[in-house]
Amino acid sequence: MEQEIIRPKIGAEEVRHATEILKKYKRGKAHLEQRIIDNEQFWKLRHWEQMVKSGEGGNSGDPQPRSGWLVNCILSKHADAMDCYPEPTVLPREPGDATEADRLSRVLPVILKNNRFKQVYSDCWWYKLKSGCAVYGVFWDGTKLGGLGDISLRKMDLLNLFWEPGVTDIQDSPHFFSTELVSNERLLAEYPVLAGKIGGGTFSVSRYLYDDTVDTSDKSLVVDWYYKRGGLLHYCKYVGETVLYATENDIETPTAEVVIGVDEEGQPQMGEIPTGISAAQRGWYDHGKYPFVFDVLFPEEGTPCGYGYVDLCKSPQKQIDLMNQAILKNTLAAATPRFFIRSDGAVNEEEYADWTKPFVHTNGNLGADSIAPIHAAGLDGVYVAILQSKIEEMKETAGNRDVSNGGISGGVTAATAIAALQESSGKLSRNMIDDSYEAFAQIATLCIELIRQFYKLPRMFRLLGENGTEFISYDAAGLQPKWLDDGVNGTYRVPEFDLEIAAQDETPYKTMEYNQLALQLFQMGFFRPEMAEQALRCLELMEFKNKDRLIRSIDQSRTQAAELAQAKERLIQLSAVVDSVKGSHLTEALQEETAEEDLAQNGRERFTLADKNVNAMERLKQSAREAVKPR
Repeated sequence: MEQEIIRPKIGAEEVRHATEILKKYKRGKAHLEQRIIDNEQFWKLRHWEQMVKSGEGGNSGDPQPRSGWLVNCILSKHADAMDCYPEPTVLPREPGDATEADRLSRVLPVILKNNRFKQVYSDCWWYKLKSGCAVYGVFWDGTKLGGLGDISLRKMDLLNLFWEPGVTDIQDSPHFFSTELVSNERLLAEYPVLAGKIGGGTFSVSRYLYDDTVDTSDKSLVVDWYYKRGGLLHYCKYVGETVLYATENDIETPTAEVVIGVDEEGQPQMGEIPTGISAAQRGWYDHGKYPFVFDVLFPEEGTPCGYGYVDLCKSPQKQIDLMNQAILKNTLAAATPRFFIRSDGAVNEEEYADWTKPFVHTNGNLGADSIAPIHAAGLDGVYVAILQSKIEEMKETAGNRDVSNGGISGGVTAATAIAALQESSGKLSRNMIDDSYEAFAQIATLCIELIRQFYKLPRMFRLLGENGTEFISYDAAGLQPKWLDDGVNGTYRVPEFDLEIAAQDETPYKTMEYNQLALQLFQMGFFRPEMAEQALRCLELMEFKNKDRLIRSIDQSRTQAAELAQAKERLIQLSAVVDSVKGSHLTEALQEETAEEDLAQNGRERFTLADKNVNAMERLKQSAREAVKPR
């Protein structure tokens, strides 16, 4: 009996249908793609070519000044973002998950560092500021760590991503496509099944206007097709009409080799047991979400993307450059000598235009009207004022005032006033960065879900903590579903976590502020054990960085002081018993020692207070002497 041939669930027909959906999605985002390409030209200061083509930039031979006000705005915003590079803290939702949350809080930064995420974060911010939306890809890469696999974080290009037009959340799109141009040589080396099947595709992606010559004739488009079916996330990779991998075609059950017994000679017998369900039954990722996170700058309705600072400021930037062009043309016209010459004047024009020649030949009489200079009209000062107003308009629109870049005007010279102005001017950047932290929290959540699914085997992490370098072994055992039995009905609970995102590095002003606060708390006696109750009550009303750590330290100091006092009391009681038996005087000696310690402590406090008063009086005297000193 002939064996029945099982047809793959995802084949050429399904791929053709997916490609038609991809083309439909591409047509839906054509305007977005053109806007992104135009914005990249503005970022590269190549916008005059577009303006000339559209008739806005005058003649091609006119001056084409390219001022960098828009570029400076993007540079400033990117610097603000990198000053507040995020760091995740994992918080448990159940008391039993506190230990696992603490370990994840230390492991996640290492995973991000291994992926060079700071560079990815920087690249995404450049893209976000220019185009209004950055996209992070959070994938599992099975080729990392010698085949053990690990998380991979990448910056994605919106020109290569496609979703259903009209959705504001990509998770609502029934399909999601990620495309990439890959060289044919590399494809044939990795997938020999593609031999003779590469080329002749009917789909192409939009491309930027590169300065270099980019040849794509020897490359083919690889499509990563994600789709949701039956509550599962499925995945298919294909080139043309050839399927390279599809989860719905992967019906093989994963197994592991284990010892199942021993033979007659006592040797272990190995066998394979199933370790899970097939990819066709499980899907691609257990979390069931598209592995892409959209970080939007200024949101728009009806799209998961937004618009950026180039879209916001390109109009005033055009006007600034056009006015600069007009001023330059007027300056050149006024600075270049020009003359009217009569056609019958018979003046040697070449000699007249050459300022190095002392004599100019002429044939005939030289009349007063034979040659007359051309006078160019001077530029009125109001036009320069309009140019300055346009520059101020761009600064106000982008929130890129001089004070935010360190420049101060209006006679403000006090350091505290300058710091207050800079702090106030940064509220737009803080709001923008706070929104990006929400996207970062989604990235960290997807990382945790990938750890839960794929960290089956333990792996070693080098952590840099409070106690120096530490090595720990970590796997996903603590993230698996836990059995809960209340005595009547049992159920499984999956450990879940919340994320708190904060800036990893503070600005110098913030660091100085925290250091000054620590000194003030020390001077006010917050760290003295006998002041612990008052200090803790005061701290309840305060809010600053590392407040919880300070509260734990003060509470621990109070507990240690109480235990020490109890130990002294017990020691005095025991010494009294010893004195009654042996006739010694240990109790009196201990009491005198305790009294001397208390007296010394009170003396130090009085000396410190007196020293503060003396220093304060000296400062007052010095300021008085300075006030009356002749200038």
